[in-house]
Amino acid sequence: MPTIHPSAVVSPQAQIADDAEIGPFCLIDGPATLGPGVSLAGHAWLHGQVSVGQQSTIGWGAVIGADPQDLSFDPATPSGVEIGPNNAIREYVTIHRSTQPGGTTRTGAHVMLMVGVHLAHDCAIGEHAVIANNVMLGGHVCVGERAFLGGGGAFHQFIRVGSYSITQGNASFSKDVPPFSIAHGLNRLSGVNSIGLRRAGFDPATRTEIKLLFRLLFRSGLHLSAAVKEAESQSWSDTARLLLDNAAHPSRKGIISRK
Repeated sequence: MPTIHPSAVVSPQAQIADDAEIGPFCLIDGPATLGPGVSLAGHAWLHGQVSVGQQSTIGWGAVIGADPQDLSFDPATPSGVEIGPNNAIREYVTIHRSTQPGGTTRTGAHVMLMVGVHLAHDCAIGEHAVIANNVMLGGHVCVGERAFLGGGGAFHQFIRVGSYSITQGNASFSKDVPPFSIAHGLNRLSGVNSIGLRRAGFDPATRTEIKLLFRLLFRSGLHLSAAVKEAESQSWSDTARLLLDNAAHPSRKGIISRK
């Protein structure tokens, strides 16, 4: 049987693994699913269709599955939140459910959301991403795998943050952050996340190729569309093409291309 503190309120619709732990004053209202080894700290609130993957921890005062902050949203819309396995969700994180019928706001496996992070409706977070304290993500933001978002950052709705990228604390972004990059300030690029790539196990040849492509796309002096055309005339590995594809097919907001 799961360990449930006497002060917690748990909906009979909830499905809770036998070894899950639910702390004091937690509230689970609706058909939530808690996998094996899941732990909820005190005062956490799970609302509606929330799925929490195995071995994930939910911190004190976190609110997961609340209605999105969208004035046109109909609360009768059936939508939810999916938390992947082995997530660490710290104190006072807020994750809002999707605005789309049948849609989800979701995180991959091994994601860490630090204190006070906000994920708006329909965000998608890739595996092993780390999002530091008080980062705010607008609706429909996609964060790639192993990205690191510095504390206090603000990310406009509908943009993408590329895999293996890192963003400076207190920075603001209204355009896509390219994969493998370092970004700072207001929509500014610093360069390639060389240390992050090395730590992630990319070999020297791959790191060099990514740097060459990055220079062509963002440092050659060519307009981005011309740089993309030139890059597409050359041969690149599948890994480097992730950068090229993001530059060639950005979100509706466009991609950062300036220092």
